[in-house]
Amino acid sequence: MTKEKATARTVALTAIDRVRQNGAYSNLQLNQLLNRAQLNDQDRRLATNIVYGVLQHQLTLEYWLTPFIKDKKVDSWVESLLLTALYQYHYLERVPNWAVTDETIEIAKHRGNPGIRRFTTGVLHAILKKGVTDLNQIKDPIKRLAISASVPEWIVKELVNQYGQATAAKVLSAINEPARLVIRVNTAKTNLATVKAQLTKEGVTYQGSQVAPNALVISGGDVLNSTLFSDGSVTIQDESAMLPVDSMNVQPGDRVLDACAAPGGKTVQIAEYLDPTVGGQVDALDIHQHKTRLIEKNARRLHVADRVRTHTLDARKVDDVFADGTFDKILVDAPCSGMGLLRRKPEIRYTKKLTDSQNLHKIQLSILNAVTPKLKKGGIITYSTCTIMKQENDQTVKDFLAAHPDFTLVKTQTARKLKDDRFTATLTILPSDYGSDGFFISSLQRNL
Repeated sequence: MTKEKATARTVALTAIDRVRQNGAYSNLQLNQLLNRAQLNDQDRRLATNIVYGVLQHQLTLEYWLTPFIKDKKVDSWVESLLLTALYQYHYLERVPNWAVTDETIEIAKHRGNPGIRRFTTGVLHAILKKGVTDLNQIKDPIKRLAISASVPEWIVKELVNQYGQATAAKVLSAINEPARLVIRVNTAKTNLATVKAQLTKEGVTYQGSQVAPNALVISGGDVLNSTLFSDGSVTIQDESAMLPVDSMNVQPGDRVLDACAAPGGKTVQIAEYLDPTVGGQVDALDIHQHKTRLIEKNARRLHVADRVRTHTLDARKVDDVFADGTFDKILVDAPCSGMGLLRRKPEIRYTKKLTDSQNLHKIQLSILNAVTPKLKKGGIITYSTCTIMKQENDQTVKDFLAAHPDFTLVKTQTARKLKDDRFTATLTILPSDYGSDGFFISSLQRNL
C-alpha cells in the first residue's frame, strides 16, 4: 500500500479521531500534525476549520449521521471520516459537495478495505439524496438545545437554571463561533501606538478591543511570525483573561502572589506594572517544575524576569514558604471546569461532568483558605476562573466569605468599566457578551 498523501482532510481526520478516541487535546494534536504535513496556508486553514468545526458540532453531526448508519458497527476512524464530510456539507458553503464526496471516498479507499469504501460511498450518497433530520422536530426543549448547540444536556440544564432560557441560548450559540486571535501589548517594553504602527508595516490587520485597554483583535496576517511577537513586544492572550489583572490596580512597589500561575500569562501581565527597584515582585506558584520553567521562559521573553520569582509549590502549602501578611495583593486564578473556553477548547464539553464542577468548588475553597493569611490587612484577593458555572464562582465566593468574616466583597472594576451598571459586586463575562472567552472575577478585601 502506498503511503497516504498528507492533505487538509487527512490531517483533520487523524486529529479528530485521536481526540474522540483517546481524549487528546485538539490544539496539541493539530499543531503536531500540521508541523509534519507541511501544507500550504490555505490547506492549513481548511484542516483547522474542519477539526474545530467537527468538535464544536459533534453531537449535532452524530445525531444527523445516526439514521444513515443505524445499528451497524463502524470503526472509529470511519465514523470520524463521515462526520468530517457532514460538517463540510452543512457548514462550509464555499466547498462544493462533489469535492467533499470525492476526497472522503478516496480516504476511505486508501485507509480501509473495499467494503469500507462501498459503505462510505453509500452513506454519503444517501445523505446528499435524503438530507438530514430537522432539529426543530426534537420535542424536548432541553434536548433540542443540546443537540443544536452540541453540548451535553447537563450543561444546558445548568445554564438555563443559572441564567434563564434566553441567555443560555445566546451563550450556546456564541460558543460555536470561531475563537478570535487576540494580542496583548507588553507595556514593559513598548506601547499601543508603536505596536499598531508596526503591525500595519508587517501587513497584520487588527481591531481595537472593547474589553481590555492594551488588547488588539487580529483579523488578518501572521502575527505569530512577526517581529513584535519574536521580540516580546506582544503576547497572545484572550481579552477576558486580561481582566483579572486589569482589575487588580497593581502598583510599582507591590508584592503580589500569583497562586495558580502556569503558564504565566497573568504573571507577566502583573509584572509589567511592577518596579523591582522599589520592591515590586510577583511570586508565581505551580505544582509542577516544568510549568514553573514555562513561567520563567515567558517572563524572559517579555523582558520582566527581574520582577518574577517562581516556586514549584502547591498553593495549598504556602505556609511552607511565606510568612503571614507578606503580600499586598493575591491572584487566585483557580483551577476550574473551563466552561468559559468552549469556543477555544470545544472537546472539553464532552468530557466534563457536573460532579467535576462540584469537586472543583472544594479545591477552589481550599486554595483560598490557604493563601488568606498571607495577605496584608487592607489587601485584596482577586479570585477568578475561566468558567461561567456559578457553583465555581459566586458560590465559592459566598462560602469563602461565610468562613472569613474578616473579608469584604468589593465591586470588581475594570479599565473599560465593563458592566458597571450591574447589581452584583462580582463580574461575570459570558461568551455571548463581547465575543471573548467566558470569565469570572471577584475582589475580596481583608478588613483593616
